[in-house]
Amino acid sequence: MSSPAPKSPEQNEKTRRYDRQLRLWGDHGQQLLENAKVCLINANALGTEILKSLVLPGIGAFTIIDGEKVTQEDIGSNFFLDSESVGTSRAQAATQSLIELNQEVVGDYIDESLENVMAQNQDFLGSFTVVIASCLPEKMLIPLSKQLWEAGIPLISCRSIGFLGYIRLQVREHTVIETHPDNENPDLRLENPWPALKEHLDKIDISTLDKKERSHVPAVVILYYYLKKFHNQHGHYPITRQEKNELRQMILKNNFEEEFNLEENFKEASQFVNTAIGQAKIPASIQAIFDDEQCSNLTENSPSFWIMTSALRELVQSEGQLPLRGSLPDMAADTTSYVALQQLYQKRAQEQVEAVHRRVTQILRNLNQPADAITEAEVKLFCKHANQLYVVRGTCIADEYQRNSVDMGSYLEDPDSLIMYYVILRGLDRFVSEFNVYPGQFDDQVEPDVLKLKSTIGKLLTEWGCAPIYRDERVHEVCRYGGAELHSISSTLAGCAAHEIIKLITHQYKPLNNTFIYDAITSSSATFVL
Repeated sequence: MSSPAPKSPEQNEKTRRYDRQLRLWGDHGQQLLENAKVCLINANALGTEILKSLVLPGIGAFTIIDGEKVTQEDIGSNFFLDSESVGTSRAQAATQSLIELNQEVVGDYIDESLENVMAQNQDFLGSFTVVIASCLPEKMLIPLSKQLWEAGIPLISCRSIGFLGYIRLQVREHTVIETHPDNENPDLRLENPWPALKEHLDKIDISTLDKKERSHVPAVVILYYYLKKFHNQHGHYPITRQEKNELRQMILKNNFEEEFNLEENFKEASQFVNTAIGQAKIPASIQAIFDDEQCSNLTENSPSFWIMTSALRELVQSEGQLPLRGSLPDMAADTTSYVALQQLYQKRAQEQVEAVHRRVTQILRNLNQPADAITEAEVKLFCKHANQLYVVRGTCIADEYQRNSVDMGSYLEDPDSLIMYYVILRGLDRFVSEFNVYPGQFDDQVEPDVLKLKSTIGKLLTEWGCAPIYRDERVHEVCRYGGAELHSISSTLAGCAAHEIIKLITHQYKPLNNTFIYDAITSSSATFVL
């Protein structure tokens, strides 16, 4: 009689509600999301849709700053507003609708313009995790950008107009531990095994085993046996593609069986040749992080990322390798052999975690910080993903708007590049600042406004030292929009923006750097570093 299957852990209401997203960013990511406070400036269709995509997964709290009243145009584009709210506070109406989506989220609003809020309290925005500016005029975007840049708070500036969408991410410095690569190679360390692993592997001589015994040997042991054999013949481990093919053939065409009769574990060993050989080297991107000034010059204000990086660097300098991940891929083998091998990897990984954590504790004391400010669980996660560490340093939106030149040379080689829409949208910003109205907002002004917008864009390009790169029909199309938002476009763009905000909050996955353009007419998008 077979024993009953083990019961899965009981799920509470929160776990059931957030089950799918917990699979993406884990409990620790969800906790960061629930601790986050987000500020939205302007509760138009785009801004409200962004908040919707943050409220549903359980963001901690949000505040809407908007001094506008709900209009008939809002009703036509914003699904969170209805006819009964016309003439009322747009911030209040949007907040009331949004908090109904998730009772765990706290929502608040300020029925004033951003200009008034910043004038009354310069430090108000400093308490937020992320600030979102939706369709904010240039004259207010620039001071907002400067303030948040100095405070080190991420800013998402976005705009939806007609069939066009734009997202600009401003981060001074953003660090990522878990980048979640699509494919991750196994971390086996067979070319330079630590003493305990080497002793274990050297005990097993494949040539002395019978067929049944060989079928139970883990692929790691098989690969090590032939890797050592290759090294004895050539004096080095396989590096080139040709040498790896030679090693693979040694495994497949062994002395015991024909290739078509090979056991599953021998096939697995041959497949590991490409993915498990040569993985012990320190990637150039990680070495660049070790060489970063932030890693060398720690202060009492240094973030935990750089403190752990400094401790990790010392381990790497002494051992010449990054910490072991401590996990093995599934493979055909008997349970006893596989578990014994798995325990060796786990034990080694834990030893390295403890070494890094001890050094982290020492650094914290030296910096006059609490010794428990960084837990062993945090260090364990950091060491596990040490080969994925990522640092991005962005540029300030205010600097981009105020500098005399914009380098777009590499993007202008393609006549159909969406960089043209960036130029047009920048011209649109300046048009609105100058005339206090969107081009084409009034039907009888479409054609005159086309000429005005062309002139504005031309002046902008002259300032940048660029030749005209826009097409007349595209400028005309933007004027036809009249500043209108289309809900379907705003909703799509909002989903993209919410993804980036979640990346910033959870410090997982690589965020965009730094400008995203969406053209719904051709269903195409592009990112640019400006």
